[in-house]
Amino acid sequence: MSYKDYMVRATAGNAQIRAFAATTRDLAEYARKAHNLSPIAAAALGRLMTGTAMMGTMMDNDDDLITVKMDGDGPLKGVLATADRHGNVKGYAVNPYVIMEPNASGHLNVGGGIGEGTLTVIRDMGLKEPYVGQVPLYSGEVAEDLTYYFTKSEQTPSSVGLGVLVERESLSVIAAGGFIIQLLPFADEQTITHLEFNLQKFSSVTDILKAGKTPEELLKIVLDGFDIEFTDKVDLNFYCNCDKDRVERALMLIGKKEIQEMIDDGKDVELRCHFCNKAYTFSVDDLKAIKEKAK
Repeated sequence: MSYKDYMVRATAGNAQIRAFAATTRDLAEYARKAHNLSPIAAAALGRLMTGTAMMGTMMDNDDDLITVKMDGDGPLKGVLATADRHGNVKGYAVNPYVIMEPNASGHLNVGGGIGEGTLTVIRDMGLKEPYVGQVPLYSGEVAEDLTYYFTKSEQTPSSVGLGVLVERESLSVIAAGGFIIQLLPFADEQTITHLEFNLQKFSSVTDILKAGKTPEELLKIVLDGFDIEFTDKVDLNFYCNCDKDRVERALMLIGKKEIQEMIDDGKDVELRCHFCNKAYTFSVDDLKAIKEKAK
């Protein structure tokens, strides 16, 4: 299956509902390869990047950024994703190599991998302080946690569905994507009841995507019986803005004493970007120059 990741936005039910749906197979597979993720880590990060990418397009300004992180006491420890409103997203898993038994239903046990902890949403809108919302993890399965966050922290009744399908033999991601459905404050009882009925009979995101359905078709299934107006389409990309200068600035922050210890070792130092795993090498001469610039 060969397709390019994208997301669609729509309204439905006389604009009482706003909806988002995405296909993110390329994103999830890129992250899996870059970080050498185990299947459970690929599923956790793929789900979170999908949700965060859709949340990113809810931001108002070109420079706004959203970061969503899940911190837990399970072996995965946590996952983090960052996105802007243009469909650029990146992320990483704290412990990318975790292997776990499937859960009771035979699926990847993402909830058990993340465990109990917190979900934090940070919206950086260029103000003095970013907006930070935090809720306890609901299940660790990502979609349910985002649903809980929207309802509790933002008082927006929502339903989030996310899925990542990992091929058992090759361990590659063969399908990924999801949806976010939100009721607007003026939604009437009939709309709410019909939407709840649709969601109860909905199978799973991975079943739909595995069948080759598009984000548009995914929304038509979730919003069956409603008039749907598609309002936007956004390409999604795994994009990391790291470069050697950024890594050098981070190196300066660790302090002259630590930099001197690296110099004394007399070896090149290799630092990797958290998000894309790209390696940057600094020679002893580079380190000496950085030490001079460090505070």
